[in-house]
Order: sequence, then C-alpha cells, then structure tokens
Amino acid sequence: MDVEEALEFVDHLALTTTGKHLDSLQKAILRGTWNNQKYKEIAQHHNRSEKYVKEVGFKLWKLLSVALGEEQVCKANFRAKLENLRVGNISLFGNGCIHIGNISADSSQSSKNLQPEPQYNDKFNEPTSNAKPKVCQDLGDAPEPNLFYNRTSELTTLENWILGRTRVITILGLSGIGKTALTLQLIPQIQHEFDRIIWRSLRNSPPLASLQTDLIKFLSQQQESASPSLIECFRSHRCLIILDDVQTIFSSGQLAGNYQPGYENYGAFFKQITESSHNSCLILLSWEKPREIAALEGENRPCKSLQLNGLGPEAQEIFREKGLAEPEKWSELIDLYRGNPLWLNIVATLIQDLFGGSVSEFLSYDTLFLGDLESLLDQQCDRLTASEQQAIAWLANTPEPADISKIPENLQLSPPELLKVMQSLGRRSLVETVKQNGRSHFTIGPVIREYIINKTRHKN
Repeated sequence: MDVEEALEFVDHLALTTTGKHLDSLQKAILRGTWNNQKYKEIAQHHNRSEKYVKEVGFKLWKLLSVALGEEQVCKANFRAKLENLRVGNISLFGNGCIHIGNISADSSQSSKNLQPEPQYNDKFNEPTSNAKPKVCQDLGDAPEPNLFYNRTSELTTLENWILGRTRVITILGLSGIGKTALTLQLIPQIQHEFDRIIWRSLRNSPPLASLQTDLIKFLSQQQESASPSLIECFRSHRCLIILDDVQTIFSSGQLAGNYQPGYENYGAFFKQITESSHNSCLILLSWEKPREIAALEGENRPCKSLQLNGLGPEAQEIFREKGLAEPEKWSELIDLYRGNPLWLNIVATLIQDLFGGSVSEFLSYDTLFLGDLESLLDQQCDRLTASEQQAIAWLANTPEPADISKIPENLQLSPPELLKVMQSLGRRSLVETVKQNGRSHFTIGPVIREYIINKTRHKN
C-alpha cells in the first residue's frame, strides 16, 4: 500500500463513518504522517499553527480508531495499522465493498483481493464481531465543515448530555458563532451511540408534516405505505436528528420564539419529543430559542440549551491563517468582535487587504468597521418588534450597562413590557447581562452597538 492508496482508503472510511470526505488539511496530516513528518513540518508547509494541526490530527486518529474498531490509532502507528490491514485484515469484493476483520483469504484469491479497487462503494459490508456496528447516516443537508476552533468544554457538555439521555438539545447563538461547526465536530464523537443520524435544514421552512414524512422514511428504512410514527421510530432505534436554521419557522416582528402562521404545530412537536419515553435525541440549531424549550428545559430535565458564546484566545488561529501582524493587539480585536469566528474572518480579511495586516492601524479609527457584517445583522435585527427596537436603541446609546429598574422617560414601555422585551432580546443573543452591586444590568457588544447607532443615524 502506498500513500495514495492509504489516502483513498481513509477517505472512503471517513465518508462512510461521518458522511464527509477528508478535507485538505486532514489529507496533508495523513500524507505527512505516512512520510514520517513531524506536526511542526506539516504545519509550516501548510501555513497553520502546530497546535491547530495537532488538534486536527488528534480528532482524525480518534475517528479512525472508532471506524476501524481498533483500541487506538495514533500518529506513531497509523502507517503500520494500515499496512497490517492491507495484508491480513481487508477483503475487497467485486462490488467494490470492503470488509474489515480477521479474515483468512483463500490463497488463490489473495492476489486478486489485495489489488486496490479504483473506487470504493459508500457502504461497508456487515461488521464483524470485532468491528463497531455501522451507523446509518443521512447528512445530505449538512454544510461542508469550516475550520473548527477549540470548543473542548462545549463538546464535553454536549457529549455528557447525550450520554445522559437528554432528548432535546438547543444550541443557540448569533449567525457565524459556530453552531454548525460545533455540531459537525460532535457527530464523530457520539455517532457510536446511535443507530440512525440525520441532518435536516429548515431554511426553506418545510411544513411539519412534510418534515416528519422525510424523517420517518429514513429512520424506519421502510418503503411501505403503513409507516410507523416518528415516536415509534425513536423507540425502535436510537436516533439522532439535527434540525438546522430553526429560526426560519419563527415570525418576524414578534417576540423571540413565536411561530409563523401554520407552523405552531412545531411547538407541540418539540414538546412531545421532550416528554415522550424514548432514547433518541433531537438537536436544534437556532438564532433564537423556541418558547416551548424555555419552559421545558432544566438541569435535571431531558431538555437543555447551550448558549454558544464567542471564542477566546483560540480565535488567534484565525489571525495566524490570515497572516496578520502585531499579535499583541489580537486580543483587543477578539474582544471588540466578541470572538465570533465569522466576524473575525471578515475583519481579518479587511485588515489584510486595506492595512497590509496592521491591526494597530485598523484600530486607530474612531468607528468600528462593519462592512459585510451589516447584511448579516440586518437578517437578525429586521426580525425585532417595535418595542425591541426601542429598547436596543436605548442600550446602544447608554455607554454603561443599564439598570432596567430605572426606565428613562423617552422609552415608552411599562416595566412589564420592558421585562418581556429584554427577555426576548436575550433569547436572540443580542444583549449581554452583567452583575453590578448584586443587580443584573444589561448591555450590548461593540458590533451590535455600532450597527444600531448607524441604523438610527440613517433613519434621522
């Protein structure tokens, strides 16, 4: 087996296991490992940090360990493991399938069986007793994974919730914060816990009946007209369903989590999955929290939410990849853009294009650059009610965190109305809460503040 055969084999293994081909960095790590390169050499050759390459490598070895049914595949033994499989543990069949296990091939067939096939089919044969059971996956709606930055604590939290049989998990955050990337990273870590995994996007706002029919068809693996209910599928198999872009079924111009007309049955659907007895799991990815989730979640309940915040120091990897100068200024940039990976990528590109990579020159301007961020924020802030627009404009023009018990006269909201509005803005991830003198105060991040001030200025 040469390196190209090894890459083809591992790419097929990754596709079968995760539904995704290897990306360019994963291939570079495998190629470098095969040729006895150190992580540092691989990182230098591909303009990445050594730490980041090690993290990607660690996850790749873990994926291969699960897929091959081996106790541990690592950088030191990767080539030996594949070469051992090549001579004694892989059978290639005429239909292009591969069978991994302790198989003794007939000597008359061995030369044929050991020839590399030009293409591998998408599925393994039935696993042997030494291999992990194959998981049926449909990740057709999942986007291509972007670069993933360290989210170790969040991954651990989600994995613990899944192992603890949480039935509904909501991952919340602004656009670009990394909800999708986090979930794509989670799947290889927990896929062995499930029999079926399916990813669907709600970006086109499918009616619930249409979505359920699609889910049942895949989860039941049946073609008969008399299909089981979705809850019956959840009980027959341990299923993981990921629904992305959940915010598209909510109404604009209403408080967060209110459904569009005709989509109210989604609320009853989420409630049923939470309260019914089964071992499956539904993960929702959304800009805002469904009302039912807020009422159902709790520490000791089978419904939980993860508010995804921005990156910390690990966001510096973005600036390394973009070739920015002055690392001592990077933390200020991360704080201003609240560690949002998409926002940081956008602003880093601008700094490289217009300021030759000089962060200090960029920061010397009095106003905060938004540029392409404005269209992203339009999508989220155009959904606000008139009352929310009043409240967020007030916060934008209040330099210090605001105490909502002291309502200014020009804010025409009663205390109960203001409380509802602040709760809704929080569910949209647009306000931040800070404690001062034992009381909760509210503020907004610099990017949101600049956006709201600009919008108000243009209106006037």
